[in-house]
Amino acid sequence: MTTAPTINLLIVDDHDLLREGIVARLSDVSTIKIIGQGCNGKEAVELCKEHEPDVLLMDISMPEMNGLEAAKEIKLLGIKTRILFLSIYDDNEYVQEALRIGASGFVLKDVSKPEMLNAIKSVSQGAIYLGPKVAASLQNTPSDTQKTPTDYGLTNREKQVLSLIAEGHLNKEIAYRLDISIRTVESHRSVIRDKTGGGNAATLAKIARQLGL
Repeated sequence: MTTAPTINLLIVDDHDLLREGIVARLSDVSTIKIIGQGCNGKEAVELCKEHEPDVLLMDISMPEMNGLEAAKEIKLLGIKTRILFLSIYDDNEYVQEALRIGASGFVLKDVSKPEMLNAIKSVSQGAIYLGPKVAASLQNTPSDTQKTPTDYGLTNREKQVLSLIAEGHLNKEIAYRLDISIRTVESHRSVIRDKTGGGNAATLAKIARQLGL
């Protein structure tokens, strides 16, 4: 029986009780190893430099340096760490900015333990994860510049690829499912982005829902 890989997790939140609560919540999960804790954005950057965690679970609103600012600096480090934001706010501007910076996920602080575990696991594997409330709020955001589904002109194969992207599958998994090469998947993905204007997986997932995929 194959053992699931351990996910090295860093937790950064300026509220001690909340941070300690998360640590306690995850303490019995054998596949997660909490390798550090911080209470502001500056500490998040320094701890990521030192430990290069698989996943950084981080608040947005913090003193000294907020989570979004910290995420920008962490992305510049060129390390493998994936950022999962944990916030009390489901403000779409926060979510969109987080994804634009390159965050891998966004969940609210009232998240259940199973959903938190699912989010951490998903982003550690390279997927984009948005909590149900966050995704629903983002989907309902009006956009004057958003193309209608009839504007995209996707082929049937491109729609298949888009559907699998929306389900959170990686290029390797999509290639296996469709019996095509990874390079072909990457090519389809590039064309889909060009046709739809979707710059990241979260946006492409939203477009897939619009198309009923």
